[in-house]
Amino acid sequence: MCDQAKKGIGHLAVIGIGPGSQACCTPQAQQAVADATLIYGYGPYLDRLTLAPHQRRIASDNRVEAQRAREALTQAAAGHRVAMVSGGDPGVFAMAAAVCEQIESGPAEWRTLTVAFVPGVTAMLAVAAECGAPLGHDFCAISLSDNLKPWTTVLKRLDAAVAGDFVMAFYNPRSTARPWQLDAALDHLRARLPADTVVLYGRAAGRSDACYWVSALQEASSEGVDMATLVIVGANATRVIERPQRQPLVYTPRYQP
Repeated sequence: MCDQAKKGIGHLAVIGIGPGSQACCTPQAQQAVADATLIYGYGPYLDRLTLAPHQRRIASDNRVEAQRAREALTQAAAGHRVAMVSGGDPGVFAMAAAVCEQIESGPAEWRTLTVAFVPGVTAMLAVAAECGAPLGHDFCAISLSDNLKPWTTVLKRLDAAVAGDFVMAFYNPRSTARPWQLDAALDHLRARLPADTVVLYGRAAGRSDACYWVSALQEASSEGVDMATLVIVGANATRVIERPQRQPLVYTPRYQP
């Protein structure tokens, strides 16, 4: 335990608990959760944790990241040991950025706190591992949410990824409030990539209800996709190895000019 914690000065750990299964939650993340007394996070993520009687969970909606970060920092500044839980990795479209933004713009006392960031296994890596090596070479991650940026910016990033021959991993592909973005992105890519470009879907990676499927870009759609789904769109070099009675292997060989 650090000297500040021994003196009662607050501590905030921003923790990635992985994509869903206990096996993908690292020992470091499990220990960081166990060390906290107040646990903040999106309700379904907190539901994955087994907490001790002295620990208190504070759940909130996934659209109030800034408010959640402020509350956690306020409690840490009051001397509590606080955990902020994110699915996957906290630095990949998750709570690490929200916490840093609040520290930067908040009261000076927040900038004296002990803040630790605990990495986790991302959905992108979990889906890729289940289905082969689609991210074996150059790739990028793009959020299809237009909550914090205009849709025109998303389209520019898709164009840049195509120009660079990157495999693309799509986070936040579809939700009840945003049902159209994935189909719009796929339509945009159909005009720029070969029709047989591989699209890999992984839903609820690491959980008991996980499912994975593969489609060609020409027939890909948002059917069956929700916020628990990670979509990987292959660059021109992506291939599928068919395996009888088993999930196909998807991989990206080295670029050949």
